[in-house]
Amino acid sequence: MILDCHFHLEEGLLGRGELIERMDAAGVDRVALMGAMVEPFPEAAKFLVALLQFLITRRTTRGIARALVANFSERGNIKLPMGEYALYPDPDNGAVFEAVKKFPKRFLGWAFVNPRGRNDTVRELGRWKKSPGFVGVKAHPFWHRYEPVHLAPVAHELVKTGKPMLAHVGFGSHGDFGVLLAQVPGLKLILAHAGFPEYSDTWKKIRENKNVFVDLSQTGYVGEKTTRQVIEYLGVERCLFGTDGPFGYHAADGKMDYGFIKRRIERLVPDAGARRRILGENFAELAGIV
Repeated sequence: MILDCHFHLEEGLLGRGELIERMDAAGVDRVALMGAMVEPFPEAAKFLVALLQFLITRRTTRGIARALVANFSERGNIKLPMGEYALYPDPDNGAVFEAVKKFPKRFLGWAFVNPRGRNDTVRELGRWKKSPGFVGVKAHPFWHRYEPVHLAPVAHELVKTGKPMLAHVGFGSHGDFGVLLAQVPGLKLILAHAGFPEYSDTWKKIRENKNVFVDLSQTGYVGEKTTRQVIEYLGVERCLFGTDGPFGYHAADGKMDYGFIKRRIERLVPDAGARRRILGENFAELAGIV
């Protein structure tokens, strides 16, 4: 079973019907959805993507990359090279689990939480944890701008369910997931985008903690070189297939090329058993998907 562990339900960019068609074309069986957290924005120019990947994977230039992707307006919006876009403090979990209910054989659901939002994180988990298709909690300390330790209350409750947390951490204190793990040592944590933004420095920190994984999603942050390196460093058992759709590399029709990251993994991992681990078995075991 091929499982995409990381996809934003953003029907303004890709509707549910279109998504299923692209899943079928790419050979993806099921996808774990999460609520959209930012208004739709256009694909970055390829030269900007290449520049970002060059800058952010090097310690000496990571500060420049930070200026490109961690620039917030006074209104709290994210300012990207393509423009300024509104961030949603409380992504719509209801829409996610409605989609899961309608297409239970194709969709799974993350419950998105934000300690700085209007919804209490523990209550939000309680609201959705018994829903069919629930796979865990999604959090975005980077764009929602908080220290990961503020997720400790919901993380303690999440551990009781046996489900993982998928987190997109940020720079500085917004990327300090170590304090969270110290307070909640039983937490199963997936770091989005191959351990963005510190990559190899992050891999060294988590290498001995078998409860921490990375997904290989995002074509802007994560290039082929980084994908190959993290698989080699952490091993296939710690890496999960994800896309971060509907954002990322676009096909000829101007919409997301759903199969791009899957093809990359198939190219980089020649062993069929290892590919199966990355493309679905790891996430199925982690989230209890049958």
